[in-house]
Amino acid sequence: MTLSPDQEEALARKARMVAVVIAVTMVLWMGAQWLGGQVGMQTKYVFLFDLATLAAFIWAMINTYQIWRMRRDSRG
Repeated sequence: MTLSPDQEEALARKARMVAVVIAVTMVLWMGAQWLGGQVGMQTKYVFLFDLATLAAFIWAMINTYQIWRMRRDSRG
């Protein structure tokens, strides 16, 4: 079973969203780490940024796995 063009487009859109989330998350996390060091932010707030970053990366990994499975299943 192959995917229809609409399904392929939906998977491509989902993959682009994952890529954007990974890139933006990394840039924001690095900025937060730098800013936290400059202003002497408390450790508990820095850990909140770290946890939010981990949540975004876990979301990206789950969606990447779903994309992989859908493409693999479409090949038979």
